[in-house]
Amino acid sequence: MADSLASQIITAIGGPENVRSLTHCATRLRFELADASKVDQNALEHMKGVLGAVPQSGDRFQVVIGGGVATVYENIMHLPEMANAGAASASGEGQKSNADVKAEARSKARGKVAWLDSFFEYLADSFRPILGVLLGASIIIALVNLLISLNVIPNDEASAGWVFVKAIWKGVFYFLPIMVAYNASKKLKVDPWLGGAIMAILMTPQFTSLMDAKTTTCVENAALGTKSCTANIFGIPMVLSDYSGNVFVPLLMAAVLALVYHGLKKIIPESVQLVFVPFFCMIIVGALTAFIIGPIGVWVGNVLGVGLAWMNTHAPFIFAIIIPLLYPFLVPLGLHWPLNALMLMNIQTLGYDFIQGPMGVWNFACFGATAGVLFIAVRDKDKDMRQTALGALAAGLLGGVSEPSLYGIHLRYKLVYKRMLVGCGLGGVVIAVLGWLFPSVTAAGQTVHGVTTTAFAFTSLLTIPVFDQMWVYAVSIAVSFLTSFFLIITFDYRTPEQKAEVLARAAADQKAAAPAVEAKEAAPAATTATATATATKTEVPAAAAAATTVVNAPVAGHVIALDETGDPVFASRALGEGVGIQPTDSEVVAPVSGVLQTVAETGHAFGIKTDDGVEVLVHVGIDTVKMNGEGFAVKVKADERVNAGDPLVSVDFAKVKDAGYSTTTLMTVLNTAVLTSVTPKTGIDVKAGDEVIDIQR
Repeated sequence: MADSLASQIITAIGGPENVRSLTHCATRLRFELADASKVDQNALEHMKGVLGAVPQSGDRFQVVIGGGVATVYENIMHLPEMANAGAASASGEGQKSNADVKAEARSKARGKVAWLDSFFEYLADSFRPILGVLLGASIIIALVNLLISLNVIPNDEASAGWVFVKAIWKGVFYFLPIMVAYNASKKLKVDPWLGGAIMAILMTPQFTSLMDAKTTTCVENAALGTKSCTANIFGIPMVLSDYSGNVFVPLLMAAVLALVYHGLKKIIPESVQLVFVPFFCMIIVGALTAFIIGPIGVWVGNVLGVGLAWMNTHAPFIFAIIIPLLYPFLVPLGLHWPLNALMLMNIQTLGYDFIQGPMGVWNFACFGATAGVLFIAVRDKDKDMRQTALGALAAGLLGGVSEPSLYGIHLRYKLVYKRMLVGCGLGGVVIAVLGWLFPSVTAAGQTVHGVTTTAFAFTSLLTIPVFDQMWVYAVSIAVSFLTSFFLIITFDYRTPEQKAEVLARAAADQKAAAPAVEAKEAAPAATTATATATATKTEVPAAAAAATTVVNAPVAGHVIALDETGDPVFASRALGEGVGIQPTDSEVVAPVSGVLQTVAETGHAFGIKTDDGVEVLVHVGIDTVKMNGEGFAVKVKADERVNAGDPLVSVDFAKVKDAGYSTTTLMTVLNTAVLTSVTPKTGIDVKAGDEVIDIQR
């Protein structure tokens, strides 16, 4: 049996022989597998230390870990059984050649537009490895801005201390093109140091000094506040630009480098590739980057930056609202990376960015939903969800990372999105209105409608000070956070079945802990024991008189065992012991007397608690929640008292069949674990109100 989390993950993923390659990002392990069908997704999702398991197109699979992903990755790579798998992953060697693997990958269905899928993977893997340093730099900027706003340190860029502090975070963004070039080259199976070296050519003092040469002509760009220069290099004009912080140029350069690099490896003898492949690549791609790729990359970034700035200026309401509403769908698909690149380009070209403010609204709506889930988990004594939500909330509020919330909670419980999107939309409206009424003023004196920042910041509590019009941003994210939070705790994030399962599990845990509690309470003084015994004698007859001993059929039909219903959740008895009834009537009635704790909006599920604490779930049909209430005429409301036999819902079972769903009505005793016995009567035909379950207390 696997002892460590690393071993458990590899076992569930199909064993080391099923792992083609393994990388990780800020929160996830990213597997390339030989056969994705071998993955035990259920085991992964219920594994302690794993927040989620996400299959992807082809044979790719992601395991969401959270902030400790780097440690888990290292532990996996150091497993003895991963020695051969690791070597194969690193070198690209194995039983299949690179060409075979590439051909196989192309033949697999990665979606309708495979090249688009690959493009977004390329963008994502070019940025993921440097998220840590970007986050660190953004927090430094936030703390410095906070100290300046509190007048703890002076805003004096002439002082040596200030220059040093600025250099700590400035170095990350200045040399960002080299880092991106390294990662992008590695993604395309090119020597990453070669990609970084070629990008470094454009950032050397010698290259940048060309702007000041006597033969160089320069033109000021008033719209962007930048300077464009043209130098004469061996009689050929070269457009010069400041490439610090640019991300489009290294992405384009790495793509061209991959073509040249792999082409040269085909024609240069293997014995001299170590020398001549880098030699020719530096000359060919270095020249192409300086003369063509660099100017094109700068132009693309400028066009996109100016275009978005125009939209933010002329349609700020649409822009501020659409960004937070789009992000919840972009992030799970990895489609948010182009926007991250645009944020960096805006800072490099415009001197500020205006996307991160609305993006922060989405992030805090996400974190507010997670906080609501945590509140409910604490209230319902759901230990597993409490641990998951607490870790995800800490990663979000302190690190600005949304993946633990998304993969650990939100994508598992789809009702979260309905609540969260309201927070996204309302926060977007607030930031749009306040951003228009109280515009930002950039360092160049421009008036910009909306919240801006001069730094690339992960939108967390720690980075609030980096935003201009900080109070506008703070109010907007507070609105989005609180809206999602209160919607979750008011309307819950679970279906009635999911809620019932949690409550049943909590009751079982409480029962398991009861003997220890009883042992502590069994040692009072003699007089106290006598008084307790007397009180018990007077209470027993009343409790016995009101005891629930049977549960009646909620609908007429043929009674079957839960194992025969075809629903694995009910068959597992996770929701308690019970029966399934194949209905012959359309009227569904209350099987016991009590209070309706839950009434599904769609009319397919009802939870009743009797006066003596027996909890009964009636679930009409299987997967009928997807009918959204069509064909269900609900007769009751939540918190209403019903007597056994009172109508709950009238169902058009013909419509259920036509929709392709099973009409089998399931009924379970949710708190079976705390009862002495729950015995179903199966294999009989019954009318509504006939006894189908016996209970012993």
